[in-house]
Amino acid sequence: MRRVCFLLKVRQDRLDEYRARHAAVWPEMRAALSATGWHNYSLFLRDDGLLVGYLETEDFEAARAGMEATEVNARWQAEMAPFFESLDGSRPDEAMTPLTEVFHLD
Repeated sequence: MRRVCFLLKVRQDRLDEYRARHAAVWPEMRAALSATGWHNYSLFLRDDGLLVGYLETEDFEAARAGMEATEVNARWQAEMAPFFESLDGSRPDEAMTPLTEVFHLD
């Protein structure tokens, strides 16, 4: 499994609503993530809006492509886009640029 970590920035004026949305992720979105190879997926949110995402997957590009092909992802991304800063016209899932792993303790 490949470990993937990425950063995004949630608008500070939307933090509470962002947390609420993720406390009730749609069941069909959860199912689509699992079906397309997203495992051990977590989001961590700092009070200043820094969002850290982590997941494990066999093939990140295939997992992203799998989600891209789902209707539920298109709806979710459209609803989530206003929560983020600095997307420059991209959807949140397009802005997830993996960080380079420099250390791992197994």
